[in-house]
Amino acid sequence: MLYFTLFICFISSILLTPLVKKFAIKIGATDKPNHRKVHQKIMPRLGGLAIFLSFLIGYLIWQPSNPVAFPILVGAFIIIITGALDDKYELSAKTKLLGQIAAALVVVLWGGATVDFINLPFGGLLEFGYFSIPLTILWIVGVTNAINLIDGLDGLAAGVSSIALITISGMAIVMGDMFVAALASIVLASTLGFLIYNFHPAKIFMGDTGALFLGYIISVVALLGFKNITVVSLIIPVIILGVPISDTLFAIVRRLYNKQPLSAPDKSHLHHCLLRIGFSHRQTVIVIYTIAAMFGLTAFIFSMSTLWGALMVLAIMFIAIEVFVEIVGLVSQDYRPILNFVRGRR
Repeated sequence: MLYFTLFICFISSILLTPLVKKFAIKIGATDKPNHRKVHQKIMPRLGGLAIFLSFLIGYLIWQPSNPVAFPILVGAFIIIITGALDDKYELSAKTKLLGQIAAALVVVLWGGATVDFINLPFGGLLEFGYFSIPLTILWIVGVTNAINLIDGLDGLAAGVSSIALITISGMAIVMGDMFVAALASIVLASTLGFLIYNFHPAKIFMGDTGALFLGYIISVVALLGFKNITVVSLIIPVIILGVPISDTLFAIVRRLYNKQPLSAPDKSHLHHCLLRIGFSHRQTVIVIYTIAAMFGLTAFIFSMSTLWGALMVLAIMFIAIEVFVEIVGLVSQDYRPILNFVRGRR
């Protein structure tokens, strides 16, 4: 039954995307080029609506009985409305944030999807108590915005999200959590159908409708798949979402390093840096797909490692990220502490 549902989601997304494209153009939900955009012509946005409608069709066929399923759907409706309004009217950052918080509150307060405690690696239990709700909301809103921030090239956010969903679904199957596996797979099938139209050269953008929805749903399935477990395992969803999370964190570091406001827009995100050093549009997207897949593989290795093995994997990963960041100039062209140290030793 699940395979049939996934097939229907995939086909629905393929059929719905051209209709959504026409609708976006008709209502004026378009993205105009400017100094921060890579594209050179007006493009229809709102493509995420096709992903959501395909997901909704799959949800109705699947009809999950899990108590958190309906609150997730209600939160998704809130996110979709927020994203669609932004694609059409360009909402303020505060208004979009309120929409994200409202969606997160539905899942947390109604659905009960909170991280209440973690088992410490050397024994003992760390209970979050009253902090469990704000921490969970922070996670959902943070991941939602991280996915939104990487939506800068054709097929980038959709592809990276698909890789994350494959990893989450695969690990959920290994752990026997079929609800998370099925939910992630339905979103994955809907996203892959849309990606056919969104990969370079894109015919339609997912817009905030899609980026916010994918960020929201990925944050929730990752949370459900790895909540209330060991502190080491709690790092798994962070590794899976390594590309959007690290790009967001280094954007913060970059702005602090350059003494700029945290909200200041720039053209120094990962995809901008790769374009700047000579990669083509398509090559840049494929490179970032590869990095996302490596994060997914790292998450699998990490989950099967002993405590000390996991710590070693983390150490290697952090060093590799830092070296890569210095090479591509993600923080600044003169920010190269490790590379300068290595050259100094020579």
